[in-house]
Amino acid sequence: MASVDLNADMGEGFGPWKMGDDEAMLSIVSSANIACGWHAGDPIIMHRTAEIAKAKGVAIGAHPGFGDLWGFGRRTIRGETMADLEKQVAYQIGAMQACAALAGHKVTHVKAHGALGNMSNDDEDIALAIGRAIKGVDPSLVFVVMPTLPTERVGEKLGLPMAREVFADRTYDDSGNLTSRKKEGSIIHDAAFAAERVLRMVQDQEVTTVTGRKLKVAIDTICVHGDNPAAIAMARKVRETLEAAGVAIRPFRTA
Repeated sequence: MASVDLNADMGEGFGPWKMGDDEAMLSIVSSANIACGWHAGDPIIMHRTAEIAKAKGVAIGAHPGFGDLWGFGRRTIRGETMADLEKQVAYQIGAMQACAALAGHKVTHVKAHGALGNMSNDDEDIALAIGRAIKGVDPSLVFVVMPTLPTERVGEKLGLPMAREVFADRTYDDSGNLTSRKKEGSIIHDAAFAAERVLRMVQDQEVTTVTGRKLKVAIDTICVHGDNPAAIAMARKVRETLEAAGVAIRPFRTA
């Protein structure tokens, strides 16, 4: 039977402020990317999210971003040296590993968040800084990458295990990167449409861009964003559609 991982970004609150229904989402997905305190999250949320994920059999990863609580990590930050960026990512991975250990769970992957992730898919130097941080902390950690883009090339260059990711609720431009959130139609809200689109992606191992171009890609994991009111319904619909077509939902890496 064919299988694929279903992931969502988690733990994206801070103190009393929460974003999304993580507990409900952790009953649907097979992997969770947990904010590490810089764009969102704090030690309490990180530990609690890892604890719930452990109880539900969900794999967890570190979700490092820019130090940008005010902008939720979606603002472009420049001026960091690549050596400093490498240390910042390593710091966040280590923090997530510590909170996971307290919860009796283990970090198995790393996925960059927001503007940091977007920039790493345009700039190979940024992708390298992230990849070197992962390799320096633990070379067995899986680097979640976007196929055909710099993150995938860096993962191959550094010899890191990789999970190639596509997105259920985002559209693609002809470069293979996500369409900018600033453009109309960049975010898909229709759960049934998104689910059928994901099924075609997995069956055909390709993504279709906004101009109709088809890009052949390997697909290991599907992301459903958890920071909007319709996220739970969309994740559930994606899972149900894949399973109805005989595609099993399993973590790409277990602890």
